[in-house]
Formats: sequence, structure tokens, C-alpha cells
Amino acid sequence: MLSTGRANPHERIAVVDWAMFETLLALGIVPVAATELVQFRKIAIEPDVPPQVADLGLRGSPNFEMLRLSNPHLIVSSRWFTWVQHSLEQIAPVVSYSVYEPNRPPYAPAEQITVALGKRIGRLAQARAYVDASALELARASRRVADKTARPVFLINLGDARHFRVFGADSMFGDVLQRLGFTNAWTKPTSYAATAPMPLEALAEVPDAWIVIISPVPPDARSTLSDSSLWRALPAVREGRVVTLPPVNPFGALPAARRFARMLAETLSAPGAQNG
Repeated sequence: MLSTGRANPHERIAVVDWAMFETLLALGIVPVAATELVQFRKIAIEPDVPPQVADLGLRGSPNFEMLRLSNPHLIVSSRWFTWVQHSLEQIAPVVSYSVYEPNRPPYAPAEQITVALGKRIGRLAQARAYVDASALELARASRRVADKTARPVFLINLGDARHFRVFGADSMFGDVLQRLGFTNAWTKPTSYAATAPMPLEALAEVPDAWIVIISPVPPDARSTLSDSSLWRALPAVREGRVVTLPPVNPFGALPAARRFARMLAETLSAPGAQNG
């Protein structure tokens, strides 16, 4: 049962998409089931996942038997799961929302979806309050990094010691970066979130940029980079303009946006971080 003070037609909600999962948790809804909880706890970190949420297995192949056993009254999905829409509908009514679309910054859609989902589940006031609180958190983060924004920023995940993925304007990280007043150093096209693996030397194309590494960092990359002449030759590395953030959900909604903004602001405003 949902812990809400008023009757709700959707007392048991299951969710297969991480962006929708973190949004439900942020609105005070504890789903009966969700996907890849072990990985979510490692990558998304927040919001906290209560222990009573059942794990539906991989996002790419959710466990329909477990989903059926969880007896949901409503399933919350996204465009990533259109291929299993019919199967989901055999279990319970499905609502689907899309934070990510090609060539579209996702923060504003995440705001709209938060309100739409809140209205659907009887949490409209909480949803609107969360949208407003998110805007305030980004505004606070923006003030903290105001002296750093003269330099552009590469936002990357390391794949190994020689390759990285970079987050563009149509990623949540890239959208929030610009809302904080920065310029994204990566101006080439990306698809939904990040490019395919790129060689490290591509980071030399904007020599005055910050390099912001978003965890997790593969163990082999961490141990090898320090000995890499290619890595040490990058201007940002030589001049101390590389920082590493804790893990953040790269396919999240407003909770991920807030965590990314807060982590970036805390890291760049820490003692020892260079001024822009």
C-alpha cells in the first residue's frame, strides 16, 4: 500500500524505468517492484531504495513472473520499453513517459513529467513542490560555481585507459551543465545521452577545458591512467583541471539532475580547485 494520506486508485505501482523509479521515490511513493536495484543503488545512489521494493532483474529483460507476483495496480514505463509494452499491459495498466528524445535537452521534459506523474498518482502538490525545489537547488549550485564558468567542460565516463564516453547537450548532465552557466566543450552530435567510446586524444581538441569524470571509473583505467603518457600530456591534466564526481544516474530525471548539480558544485568549489 502507498503511504498517502488520501485514497489513491493506484495503491501498488511497479516501475521498469530508472528515471521514473527515482521520480516516484522523490514523490514519496514506494513502488512494489523495480528493475536492477543492486545497480541502481551503486549508480544512482539517491533517492534511497526501501528494502521492501522487489527486484525485477535487468532493465533489458525484466522478470515478468516477478512482476506478475508483485500484483501491481499500475506499471510506470518509458519509451525505452515500447518493445515489451504489450507484455506489460497483460499484467496491469501501463503509463509511459519520455524524458529523453533525440536532440532535446531533457531537464524541462523531466519537470513536465514529474508534474504529469504526480497528477496521475495523486501527488500533484508534491510534484510541483519537487520541481520548485529542484530549480532552487540548481540555482544554489550555479552561485557556487560562478567563478569557474569561464572555461568549457568535458563531461565524460571512462571506458578504459584509452577511451571515454562524452555527454552532450541532449544528456541530463549536459543540460544541467549549461543551466549552471558552463559551456559544454563537446559540440559534436550525441545520441540521447553520450557518444560511443572516443579516443583520449579527442580531449586535447579544447585545451583550456575542465575534464569532469563521472564515476564509476573502471579499475584498470584508474591504475593505468597515471602511467599513461597520453593522459599526462593533456593540458587539463598537466594544469590540474581534472575532477572526478561520485556516481550519478546518467539516465535519470530531476533527482539525478539535482545530484549532479550538487556534486559538481561541491567538487569544483572545494579548496584546491582552480578558478575559471
